[in-house]
Amino acid sequence: MKKVIVVGGGISGLFSAYYLVKEGYEVTVLDQTDMTSGASYINAGYITPSHFIPLAAPGIITQGLKWMLDSSSPFYIKPRWDVEFFKWTLLFKKSATHSKVKKAMPVLMELNLKSRDLYEEMLSAQHFDFHYERKGVLMAYCSDKAEEEEHEVAEQAIKKGLDVSVLTKEALHEIQPVFSDKVKGAVHYKCDAHMTPHHFMQQLKDWLQLQGVRFRMGQRVEDVIVEGKKIVAMKTHNTVFEADGFVLACGSWTSKLASTLGLNVPIQGGKGYSMDVERPTGITLPTILVDARMAITPMDGFTRFAGTMEFSGNNDTIQKERVEALAKAVKTHYQNVEILQAEKDRATSGLRPVSPDGLPYIGKTSKYNNLVIASGHAMMGWSLGPITGKLVAQEVANTKPLIDLSPLSPDRFH
Repeated sequence: MKKVIVVGGGISGLFSAYYLVKEGYEVTVLDQTDMTSGASYINAGYITPSHFIPLAAPGIITQGLKWMLDSSSPFYIKPRWDVEFFKWTLLFKKSATHSKVKKAMPVLMELNLKSRDLYEEMLSAQHFDFHYERKGVLMAYCSDKAEEEEHEVAEQAIKKGLDVSVLTKEALHEIQPVFSDKVKGAVHYKCDAHMTPHHFMQQLKDWLQLQGVRFRMGQRVEDVIVEGKKIVAMKTHNTVFEADGFVLACGSWTSKLASTLGLNVPIQGGKGYSMDVERPTGITLPTILVDARMAITPMDGFTRFAGTMEFSGNNDTIQKERVEALAKAVKTHYQNVEILQAEKDRATSGLRPVSPDGLPYIGKTSKYNNLVIASGHAMMGWSLGPITGKLVAQEVANTKPLIDLSPLSPDRFH
């Protein structure tokens, strides 16, 4: 039995382990944390075929420049001297063109649809009993500009065969009476689903341990031993881990580790914030508040409020003004729903690994024949977990991948 080491215990790493185990590999997962926190645990839990437009879309730069110095805005860049971030920003700007977005859209849609199918396959196999609902996601708007933009996207989605309906203010308030009068309508992506991330992560870890997967926590990879085109081992502060194959799925830290291997895999950590409310809220449908760039999810026993995209380096610092901005948006969009001070004080953060072109990195590099990279999923990490793991296992096994991996190549920015 061949040994594989997966570096990173987030959703991409665990799904890589899941499909590798199913292929008969002996798997060890290394993680620098205790695997109880981060983006894979605090995200909105969406499975989103609706999200087929990459983050690097035309207009985002202009909007970002307006917001970048406002620390309470939905999109915030902390002014700092960081050469890697400057390089990433230039690549992002080059990617935000109509032609590149047009090429990326079918790739993202295919990944999302296949991933949703794999979640449902997993649930029907009955090894798991996780919270999963296919009620769709509402894209709710207050402004005329947001309404116009969302209707344009909805038209494209309908043409692509997704199950989508446009709701008037009356129709929306009928299915979700808790909205305030300021919300003037929504697009309902019935093709989407939602889950409770930290509950699922625990189930998946438990299942993997039962299959013999070893978890080595508090292990940060500090050095890599290479022989020719092959990685032989990875070293942490106190252990050398040898294996036949290696998977880099360490989220926002992937870029740094890849650079020690002479690889250029540009990724920046985009911080998101999350708050849980365990009181009844009356919110029954997952919703993205378009104007506030915020996601609300009715989860298993509580409601999660999540949002913002903050580029301030790889840290877990909570900026109170950003938490307040999210709480204020909730008050604006809903009647009688308020996030209490104690709930704001418990706000958490996680880093989404953002590639410059909005597509993840999945596949092998030309430099090493036993290394697979799985990172850069930005806000779609949860949605794309299963398909990522499946493709990783196919790459490790050198079998034909489910989809064409060339647009996702980790070498594409060399």
